[in-house]
Amino acid sequence: MTEIERFLEDKKVRPTAMRILVYKYMAKRQISVALSDIENAFTKAERTTLYRTLKTFEENGIVHQIDDGTGITKYALCEIGCNCEIEQDLHLHFHCNNCQETVCLTAHKIPHINLPEGYLAKDVNLVVKGLCKNCSN
Repeated sequence: MTEIERFLEDKKVRPTAMRILVYKYMAKRQISVALSDIENAFTKAERTTLYRTLKTFEENGIVHQIDDGTGITKYALCEIGCNCEIEQDLHLHFHCNNCQETVCLTAHKIPHINLPEGYLAKDVNLVVKGLCKNCSN
């Protein structure tokens, strides 16, 4: 059994061939990806299968969604130990206005936000926009 198979099983996800391929693809890219990016990488796979793979990963804490303001949902692999809880695992995202890549800046945590009484946060997303290190040179 490979390391990826063990990881998926630890997350209660059956390690099918497609799930392993999608996980490897995302790990290799190291940036957030849209469903269309994955579809372009796996042209012979059905869109529904790829979408369900991403949803399964999201439901089991393997990926998280990023709304970077482009109108296209992006997905990024969660870091080790992440459980995607608002209280613990918030980090910055950076969207490059030039190359259009969005990356997780997991080393830059967002501090806990104290909302007024009666307010309940369901999702928090902080995206910084500008030029990435490759485009700013």
